[in-house]
Amino acid sequence: MPAPASPAPPPPAAPAGRAGQIGRVALVVGTTAGGTGAHVRMLAAGLAGRAMAVSVLGPSAADAAFGFGALTGVTFSPAEFGGRPQPGDVAAVLRLRWLLGSGPDVVHAHGLRAGALTAIALGGRRRRPSAGRRPRLVVTVHNAPPPGRGPQVLVYRLLERIVARGADLVLCVSPDLEARMRSAGARRVARALVPPADPRPLPTPPAPATPPGPATPPPGPLTPTPAATRVAGRPILLAVGRLAAQKDFGTLLAAAALWHDLDPAPQVAIAGDGPLADELRAQARSLGVDAAFLGHRDDVAELLAAATVFVLPSRWEGQPLILQEALRAGAAIVATRVGGIPDLVGDDAAVLVRPADPQALANAVRAVLTDPPLAARLRAAAARRGTALPAEADAVVAALAAYAQALAAT
Repeated sequence: MPAPASPAPPPPAAPAGRAGQIGRVALVVGTTAGGTGAHVRMLAAGLAGRAMAVSVLGPSAADAAFGFGALTGVTFSPAEFGGRPQPGDVAAVLRLRWLLGSGPDVVHAHGLRAGALTAIALGGRRRRPSAGRRPRLVVTVHNAPPPGRGPQVLVYRLLERIVARGADLVLCVSPDLEARMRSAGARRVARALVPPADPRPLPTPPAPATPPGPATPPPGPLTPTPAATRVAGRPILLAVGRLAAQKDFGTLLAAAALWHDLDPAPQVAIAGDGPLADELRAQARSLGVDAAFLGHRDDVAELLAAATVFVLPSRWEGQPLILQEALRAGAAIVATRVGGIPDLVGDDAAVLVRPADPQALANAVRAVLTDPPLAARLRAAAARRGTALPAEADAVVAALAAYAQALAAT
C-alpha cells in the first residue's frame, strides 16, 4: 500500500526576510455556509494570534454564520455580494476598493466570486502610482465548477480568467483546479492547505456528588455512539453536507432504494440543511427509503464514530473538509471520483464510484456492508491517511509562505 501523504503541500517559501514584512492582512470571503467560511475563520484567528492586523471583508451573513468580528484581534467590515452576478456587484466592488484603501500588505480572497470582485476592486489602484504600495492579491479556489455547459459554467470560466489575470498567486485545493487556473492564464499557481478543524479531546466530566438522574438523549433521531448502533442492529449509512445540488444526496436516496433486500436494512442518515431539504424528504418517501434527516449538527465526530459507512455522493468537489474528518475518524468511506477526492483518499482509503450513478453507488455500499474484511481495510487505510493530514497551525504557516511568495513576485 502507498504511504499516506499530506494531500496539500504548502507553496514554496519565499526568500528569508520577506515574511517579516507582512503586518496587515485582509481576508475577503463571500456568502458561505460551509468549509470556506470555517477555513477563513481559522486563518483569521491564527494570523491575529501572530500579532498581525487582520480584517475580514464580506457579506454580513458570513459574519453572522462564523463570527469573524468576535475573534480577538480581528475586525469585520461588511461588503455585500451574493453567490451569483447581480447589479449590486458594482457597489460591492466600490465598497471593497474603499475598504482596501487602508493599505494591507496582502489581500487573501477565498472563492472565485470573492477573488474576481477583489481583483477588479484592486485593479484601479494598481494603475495609480499615487495610491502607494499596492497590496498583493492571493486567491484560494475552493471548489470545482458544476458539470455541464450551462450559464453557471460560463460564469465560472469568466471568473477564472479575471482571477488568473488579477492575482499575484492562486492557491487551489486540488490538482484539477490547479490545471484549470493554469489553463486560464494564472502566472503563479500552488496548492492550498485547507485542513479540517483540529480534533479536540472530549473533557472528562467530574464525578457527580449525587446519583445522576436519567440521561438526556442527544438531539436527532440517532444515538451517536457505536454501542447504540450495535444494539439497534442496523448499519448506519451517514452522509454530511449542505442539502444542495452539489452534494447530490438524491443519488444516495436512489441507491438506497436498491438495497431493500439487505437484512438488517441499513438506516440512511443525512446531516445538514439547505434548499433541497423538502425535495429530498419527498424523494425518500416516494422511494420508500428509511432516511433520517438530522439537520445541522455540531456532533459530526460522534456521528462518524457511530456510522457503519460514510458516503459522499457529490457531483463536484474541491477538497471537502468532511472527507478529511471521515479519514481522521477512520471511517469506511464510499465516495465519488470527482475533484480532489481521489487525491485525498489515495488508492486504498475509500471505494470510489462515478458521480450521479445510483447503481454504482448502491453496489459499492453493498460491498462494504457485506464484506467485513473490506470494511476493516478501508477503516485502517483511512485512519493512516487521517494521521498524515495537516493541522490548523500548518495552514497558517502555509498561508504566510504564500503571502511571502506573493510579496516577492515581480
